[in-house]
Amino acid sequence: MREFTDQDGRSWKALVRETPGPDYKGRYFFVMAPVEDPGSEVALRDVRWNTERTAQRTLDTMSHVELRRRLRSALGRASVPVAG
Repeated sequence: MREFTDQDGRSWKALVRETPGPDYKGRYFFVMAPVEDPGSEVALRDVRWNTERTAQRTLDTMSHVELRRRLRSALGRASVPVAG
């Protein structure tokens, strides 16, 4: 887990979540959660890792600029309505 601030000064947490199941490939994925409202997290499910260790190492080495960029991407995708 990493904590960072967005361009507006709000605090966020970058987390890793696990998709349960027998397949280990891409089991772990990237999630952003606002510190003030952890229940309204947004996921970037196309950012995936095979192991929790690799996922955590990636989070630990990401710059704040990269975390903000990923957050903007996640928020942009979350605000697009799903056609159907």
